[in-house]
Amino acid sequence: MIEYIQSALLIIAAFLMIVSAIGLLSLSKDTKHIVYARIHIVGLFDIACIIAMIGLGQYLLAGIYFILAPFTAHAIANAYWKKEDKEINVDLMTVEEEVDENHPFIHPKAKIQALESENSEKLKVDERFSVTTIEIDEGE
Repeated sequence: MIEYIQSALLIIAAFLMIVSAIGLLSLSKDTKHIVYARIHIVGLFDIACIIAMIGLGQYLLAGIYFILAPFTAHAIANAYWKKEDKEINVDLMTVEEEVDENHPFIHPKAKIQALESENSEKLKVDERFSVTTIEIDEGE
């Protein structure tokens, strides 16, 4: 009886994989937000794999995959949203944060560059040391 249940689960998993493969291949490359559509279809692959693992008796592996697959899909979608999707995030990429002139620790980049260029002629440069600055984006 258990063999029949395992066989049925494997057949269901195979059917889901075929359906999701057809769906993944039928997407046109010109579709807007193609990454999100692909991630959605790959979710069917994930469910099919979980069902197949249960059918093969790998319950712990199926449970771990059930927990980790949504996190990885969300991480991929979030990374695409924040960095790669230039059509959606045009406004987010061009906005510059205004800096309070009276803040003791945060200064505008232009002000720092002006001070550095003004003082570079006056200061004697020691070749043993170098000072660098980094930009920190608080939105990430």
